[in-house]
Amino acid sequence: MTVPKAGVLLLGGGENGVSVARNLSALGIHVAASGEHGAWVLNSRYCAKRYPVPKGVESESFWKDLLQSNSELEGSVIFPLCDDSIGFVCRNKDWLEQRYLLEDFDPKLRLAMLDKKETLEIARAAGVPTPNFWTINTVEDLDAIRDKITFPVMVKPIHSHLFTRVFGCKLFIIKSDFKEARDKIALAQSHGLNVMLVEMIPGPDSLLSSYYTYIDQHGETLFDYTKCVIRRYPINRGGSCYHKSVFLPETAEMGRKFFGSMPWHGTANIEFKRDERDGQLKVIECNPRFTGGHVLVTASGMKIDEFIYAHLTGQKKPEMFQSSEDIRLWNPLRDTFASIELYRRGELSLREWFASVRAGRKIYPMWSVKDPRPELARLRYVSGRVISRKLSRSDG
Repeated sequence: MTVPKAGVLLLGGGENGVSVARNLSALGIHVAASGEHGAWVLNSRYCAKRYPVPKGVESESFWKDLLQSNSELEGSVIFPLCDDSIGFVCRNKDWLEQRYLLEDFDPKLRLAMLDKKETLEIARAAGVPTPNFWTINTVEDLDAIRDKITFPVMVKPIHSHLFTRVFGCKLFIIKSDFKEARDKIALAQSHGLNVMLVEMIPGPDSLLSSYYTYIDQHGETLFDYTKCVIRRYPINRGGSCYHKSVFLPETAEMGRKFFGSMPWHGTANIEFKRDERDGQLKVIECNPRFTGGHVLVTASGMKIDEFIYAHLTGQKKPEMFQSSEDIRLWNPLRDTFASIELYRRGELSLREWFASVRAGRKIYPMWSVKDPRPELARLRYVSGRVISRKLSRSDG
C-alpha cells in the first residue's frame, strides 16, 4: 500500500478496536478512537487521538457533536465497531458521507442485521436454515404457542446490546420450565426490551462456525474467510474463548447464499451452528462489522482492515489468502472456566483438554508486551466487577 491518504476513526468496540489500531498504525495511518468505558482501544499506545464518551452522556449524541464540530477528523475513514456505533452511522449516513469516508451500504439492511428476529426472517426467506423462533409481544403470546415449544429454548433479545446493558448477559436459557420462560419474558419486557423465543440448537459450542466477507458497490465478493469455535464461556451462551482459523467450504457457501439474497454492500459476518439432528448449518446471528475475533482473522493472512481501508481510499489492496496453518485465538482465563464446567458435566476429559490447548499456534485477544495497557485495563475492570458482585452478595 502507498502512503496513507486518510486517518481512521474507530467508534466503540472492544478487542476488535485494539487489533485494528495496532494493524493500521503499523502502516503509518493516523488512528483516532471514541467510545464508552470498555472501548479498550482508548488505552492503546497505537491510538493517536482519544475521544472518550463522558459518563452520563449518550454516545450517539456525543459522536454527533464530535463529528460535526471537529475539523481535524474530517476526511477520516469511519469504522463502527459495535451495535451502538453501527446504529449511529446508519441514522446519520447522509451528512456523514459528505465529510467522512464510509463503506457503501444500505442503512435499512444494516439496521436489519442488528435486529435478531429480522435477521432470521431474511435468512428463512432466502432458504438459509434457521432455528425455530416465535414472536413474543406479550406473555399471552407465549401461552398461545405452549404446545409448539420444545425445550431448551432461549429468551433472546431483538437488540442484543440493549439487553446486555441491562442484564449483563446476551440471553436467558430456559431448560424445561414454561413458567420460567414466562417470567423471564415478563422481566425483559418490564425493562422495555423486545424479545423473542428461539429454539436452542443442541450440541457443543464446537459446532459453531463463522463466515466473513466484503461485498463492493457492484455486488462483487472481494474475499472469503471462515473460522470455527472450540469453546465459549459461559457455555452455550457466552463469547468465544478458544477458536481457530480454518477454511470451511460449506460455511462459506451458506454465508454467500445469505448475503447474495439481498443487495448487501460492505463488511459482513455471519455465524452458524450445525444442527446434528438434520445436519444443517443454521443461522445464529449476523454482524456488519469487525468482530472480537479480528486479531485471529488478520493473523491468519486476511488483513481485512488494511484491505477495506485501501478499498475505501482508492489505493492498491493487499493480496490476501487464508493460511492453512492451525492458528488459534485463546483467552486462557475464560477457557479455563469453560473447561472446568465441561469437565464437571462429563463433556471434556483432562486428556482431551490437554490435547486441545497443546495444539496450534496461539495468539491472544489483546495481550501485547509492546502495548499492555488495553489488557491491563480490561483486567482491572473485570476484577472490579467480580469484587462488586461479591460485596453485594455479602450485603444481601
